[in-house]
Amino acid sequence: MNKGFTLFAESIKGEELDFSASLKKLGRVLLGDIGGSMGPIYGQFFIEMSKVCKNSEYINGMIFGNMLNAALSGIKELGSAKVGDKTLIDCLEPATIAFNKALSEGKDFATCLNEMKSAAESGRDSTRDMIARIGRSSRLGERSRGVLDAGAASCCIILCAMADSIKKLL
Repeated sequence: MNKGFTLFAESIKGEELDFSASLKKLGRVLLGDIGGSMGPIYGQFFIEMSKVCKNSEYINGMIFGNMLNAALSGIKELGSAKVGDKTLIDCLEPATIAFNKALSEGKDFATCLNEMKSAAESGRDSTRDMIARIGRSSRLGERSRGVLDAGAASCCIILCAMADSIKKLL
C-alpha cells in the first residue's frame, strides 16, 4: 500500500486534478501497479468512490455516504467476503453502516465521520479473535486467530485518515 500511495504521489506531481479525478487515478495506480490482493481491492474502492463525486464541487455528508456505499458495493462485487470472514469487510461494512445511520438521524457531517471512525476501529479490532475464512490468511486456519486482519487494519487506517482530513476542512 505504501508503494501504491508513493507511486500515486509521484504520478500527480505538477498536475491539477479535482477530487474525483485524484481518487480515480489513485485507484488505477493501486489496481495496476502494486499487485497482490490489496491492489485490486483498494483500486476498486477508490475508483467506485470517484464515480460518485465526479460532478460534485463540494463533498457533503450525503455524497460521502454514497461514496462509502459505492466502495463497499464495489469491493463486495470482487468477492464473496462478508462480516465475520476476517477481511476488510469487517471494518468497511460496519463503518459504512454507522456513517449512514448517523446521517439518517440528522447528525452533522463531523459527527457522522466520528461514528464511522469508531465503527471502523471496532470492526478492525473484532478480527483479532476470528479465524480467517477467505483470502490468503484462510490457509492458516486456527493460527490466524489472535492477530488483526491486515485488510481490516489498512481499511481502518484509510477511513480514519479520510475522516480526520475531512473534519479539518469542515
